[in-house]
Amino acid sequence: MKTLIVGVGLIGGSFAIALRKYGLSDSILGVEASPENAAEALKLGLVDRIVSLDEGVAEADLVVLAVPVDDIPLLAVKLLNRVRPDQTVMDMGSIKSELCEVISQHPHRDRFVATHPMWGTEYSGPAAARNDAFTGRTVVLLERERTAPDALALVERLYDTVGMHKIYMDSGEDHDLHAAYVSHISHVTSFALALTVLEKEREEQHIFDLAGGGFESTVRLAKSSSKTWVPILLKNKYNVLDVLREHIHQLQIMRKMIEADDAAGLEKAMQRANSIQRIIK
Repeated sequence: MKTLIVGVGLIGGSFAIALRKYGLSDSILGVEASPENAAEALKLGLVDRIVSLDEGVAEADLVVLAVPVDDIPLLAVKLLNRVRPDQTVMDMGSIKSELCEVISQHPHRDRFVATHPMWGTEYSGPAAARNDAFTGRTVVLLERERTAPDALALVERLYDTVGMHKIYMDSGEDHDLHAAYVSHISHVTSFALALTVLEKEREEQHIFDLAGGGFESTVRLAKSSSKTWVPILLKNKYNVLDVLREHIHQLQIMRKMIEADDAAGLEKAMQRANSIQRIIK
């Protein structure tokens, strides 16, 4: 199988490593808008060749979209306009509503497999690609009933082989709502916390010297690329705003309890928050 990966950064590059590691692809081609990233992807051996989109689509059996989420819907339509009956197109983006809507009436909709591997780091670019990216993680596959059985089976086999746990969702709207609560709000909170500390603590050396593990783990996501996260937050705007309102509400409750020296209230709130350990080990 020959694979074309459009966007050889953190996700696309890690997928290329996995495909090569498990012998899932005989040849891996890459499309990269950034000349620097293209050169780095070649140097690191993530792809065998850097090609144009037209050249890659003509050759590939599988086309993987791993570009920023605001680019995926239009690219998906362009690819479906020329997809072959034996060719599969998939994406790895974290926003699905617009994509599923845009391709819903396309005559070749069944050649597209919409997926979201639930993994990422705060780093970006080909050098951020990791060998152990997907093993033990969850991947969401959407609208499987609208996908050709052979295309779905191919993508399922790839994810099974690299060690991912599959779950299925029927709509992009459901996916985006849940993603806002378990993923997107974490980044908003991390960005906001980093800005708070940078605003209040003017001595950078103090931040470096005094910041403990708790702060580091909470603010880690603030190092994430704005090129990745601005499109995600704006494309999932209404779900993010909904969860953000609840988050702010919870912060206000805790603020009032601290102001009132309400130790019992704080203890009760924290004990309730501790129950998350039943879900996340």
